[in-house]
Amino acid sequence: MFQQRSLFGNIPPVVKNLLIINALAFFAMFLMKQGINLPGLGFIRLDLNKILGLYTPGSEHFHFFQYITYMFMHGSMTHIFFNMFALFMFGRILEQVWGPQKFLFYYFVTGIGAGLINVVMSFIRVKMVSADLPPEAVAEVYQKGQSILLGNQNYVDASLATLNELINIPMVGASGSIFGLLLAFGMLFPEEKIYLYMLIPLKAKWFVIGYGALELYYSIMNQPGDNVAHLAHLGGMLFGFFLIRHWRKTSF
Repeated sequence: MFQQRSLFGNIPPVVKNLLIINALAFFAMFLMKQGINLPGLGFIRLDLNKILGLYTPGSEHFHFFQYITYMFMHGSMTHIFFNMFALFMFGRILEQVWGPQKFLFYYFVTGIGAGLINVVMSFIRVKMVSADLPPEAVAEVYQKGQSILLGNQNYVDASLATLNELINIPMVGASGSIFGLLLAFGMLFPEEKIYLYMLIPLKAKWFVIGYGALELYYSIMNQPGDNVAHLAHLGGMLFGFFLIRHWRKTSF
């Protein structure tokens, strides 16, 4: 007799639950953005990404709980698909090596660390951009900037537009943790092969170094229209690197 295995049968518990929670959060985000009728409350429409995404401190929308919740929000189907695919590919191996508790701790440390790095750098950029603008113009961005973005518009002035994006566009996604997992896989299994574009074999250590260098390049170039949080990706890798180095010196 053969026992039929479920779809999630070979996925360790933490990775499985993270996949489920992220999928449910994405479904809830999509549903609430379209609007739903709730008994006793009527028709409700909310953008959960704008509530649970991570804003720069100083924005009226910033809350500390966003350091956790932003990791479970995603901007598009492509965004969540590639993050969850990477979580499945690398996370299940790392959880089997580390165990559930250690893996979950690492996942949240790299995710929160990625958020911290992005927030700090965004806060610095806000101060730099604001220094060259009239105080009344900066105040207007804080007060009216998000409503302008909701209309798919932005300020004509480049500095005001940049300031508005820094203050009123939240960061969402599990990418910081995912890059932390990628870094961990490269450190634990440096000689293993990763197939770039499913075709080109690369040793994990070179794949991680190359990906990290690419993210550093994009973060320095800061191309207009690039809405990817490259510094958060690097932050996840940075926190992951130091955490693994610390573990190698301790018994945790």
